[in-house]
Amino acid sequence: MEKQYETCKNCEEDFEKDFRFCPHCGQKSKDELTIGVLFYNTITNYFSFDARFFKSFFPLLFKPGYLASRFIEGKRLLYLHPAQLYLFISVMFFFLLTVVVVRDKVEEIDIALKKTLEKPIISDSTRVKAEKAIDSIKLDSILRPLKEKGLVGIDKKQVKVLDSLIKKETSKNKNYGTTFDFNIKKVDSLILINAQNEAVFKAMGMRDDAGSLKRKFYEQSLKFYKQRNGGQIMQAAIDTIPISLFILLPIFALILKLLFYKRGTYSHHLVFSFYYFSFLFTVFSLILIVNYFWDISDWLDFLIVISTYFYLLIAIKRFYKQGWFLSFFKSGLASFVYLMLVIPIAIVIIGLVGFLFY
Repeated sequence: MEKQYETCKNCEEDFEKDFRFCPHCGQKSKDELTIGVLFYNTITNYFSFDARFFKSFFPLLFKPGYLASRFIEGKRLLYLHPAQLYLFISVMFFFLLTVVVVRDKVEEIDIALKKTLEKPIISDSTRVKAEKAIDSIKLDSILRPLKEKGLVGIDKKQVKVLDSLIKKETSKNKNYGTTFDFNIKKVDSLILINAQNEAVFKAMGMRDDAGSLKRKFYEQSLKFYKQRNGGQIMQAAIDTIPISLFILLPIFALILKLLFYKRGTYSHHLVFSFYYFSFLFTVFSLILIVNYFWDISDWLDFLIVISTYFYLLIAIKRFYKQGWFLSFFKSGLASFVYLMLVIPIAIVIIGLVGFLFY
């Protein structure tokens, strides 16, 4: 009896009809498209959300350092790839962060700013009077001793000259450098008549020789002043965090490489970092979900966050196979360098990027 063949719809190669899967490409021989198949394929293709995810998820939470060790040993198909696991969990975390926290905070900040900046807290006339009063106090404190002591060479005319010089110098220094303490009424009037941005920038204190970066700051400041949308700056800053983490995570792996330079190649430390950051985002996601339904105490949230350090300690102890003292010292040093040096610099950069590109 002759064997019957059919053609694969995917690779168009012939195979025996009794085969359930194409031996050339692996596609199911009779893969009818249904709603279930459509969504299952989408999830598994992009997030590998299959049995490997569940095999990886629980060891990730309850066995510090286990997944990284198994992956280095060669068990690379039994568990989810570290980069895939990190990508999936980080996407879920930032989605939850946006839905649960950021969206409401953005609206609150925008509303609060619009109310606060709707009218200047101090009017221009009050500010001018205050400046004059302060100037008079400063000048009086300088000139009165000169008059009372009657120093040689200081007469009334020279006192007047000194007074005018001090006032002139004070007025010069009011708009020195980059400052956004501008005349609100003047800027508002220019905006009202749709004046060109260059005229508004000058009213805000920008010099003619300002560089491109300083000009960008003035552009964004004017945009912020017009729209009162500080929440959008926050949104833009948070949107840059996932991209920034692709730089910050390798830096953490580099710190581990410097601390454990004899314990494998840089890629080994990168695998460890992927799994550890996946754990961090899992914990933060659980905190967001729980607090969304039940507002748990701040001290409990704090304890949960602190527990992530002890997870790191145990993970380093198991993965790098060193004693408790060395593991405690190196995990503490890595955490200190990362939190005290790397993270603050990253926050400043993220804030600037958020302001410049919101």
